[in-house]
Amino acid sequence: MKTTVIGMGTMGRKLAALLLQADHRVSVWNRSPAHAAEVVALGATPHQDVAQAIAASEVIVVCVKDYEAANAILLSPGVGGALTGRTVVHLTTGSPQEALDMDAWVRSHGGLYLDGAIQAAPEQMGLPTTPVFVSGAQQAFDNALAVLQVFGGGVTFLGERPSLASAMDFATLSYVYGATIGFFHGARIAETEGLDVEHYGVLVNQIAPSFGAFLQHEGQVIHSGDFAITQSPLRISIDATRRIAQHARDAGIHAAVPELAETLFRQAGEAGYADEEAAAVVKVMRANR
Repeated sequence: MKTTVIGMGTMGRKLAALLLQADHRVSVWNRSPAHAAEVVALGATPHQDVAQAIAASEVIVVCVKDYEAANAILLSPGVGGALTGRTVVHLTTGSPQEALDMDAWVRSHGGLYLDGAIQAAPEQMGLPTTPVFVSGAQQAFDNALAVLQVFGGGVTFLGERPSLASAMDFATLSYVYGATIGFFHGARIAETEGLDVEHYGVLVNQIAPSFGAFLQHEGQVIHSGDFAITQSPLRISIDATRRIAQHARDAGIHAAVPELAETLFRQAGEAGYADEEAAAVVKVMRANR
């Protein structure tokens, strides 16, 4: 299969190398041609002109810094005409609205568009479990599936609205960053109390699978709309987050993280959700809609 990769950063080079290993005929383009030398040595065909690189393949993978960079590339002379009949797979992190705008632009030039989000580092690409979220036209997904499966075995097609992959990326990263900041606050507790922070990290890793299963259950609760207590009464979290926030203040630790949790659970209790499942805190978060 003929595939073009636009963008030769660390991730772009990895994607091109994986495609070459899978016997794809790979064309590459980068604003700085020297960055493509590694994959050219592996057998990729370099192009000086981005429109020619796009015209060379049926599927075009774009993997650059952001949508601003992608837009600048796609607005280069000749690119619009070269897109006719091509499927663009855009793996550049951006917002749902940017995905919708890009989809409209590609379709206006006769192409098909698939927006995607990679949730792995370059060295984690190409594994059976590598997660890749995509959304866009069903035909675009069908056209690009053989390419996507080279990038990872965890390809998830979220639907035909192009913004869905970006939205899911935001949703999952919200969990990741929330958990990460919470972990760092925990590290400060460990430091303050004289605990081994490395051992704390080991313990967090050990509880991660069971906590993931708990969050999956809470997702099912939110989806069902039935907040009857099944695993964890919200009342417990009201008391727990209050105590953690007070400890931070007493110990002189930056208290922003636990105070956020304390505020949300307290508001949920004040709204009358204390005797529902912990997931009922989402009702408070919906109030801003």
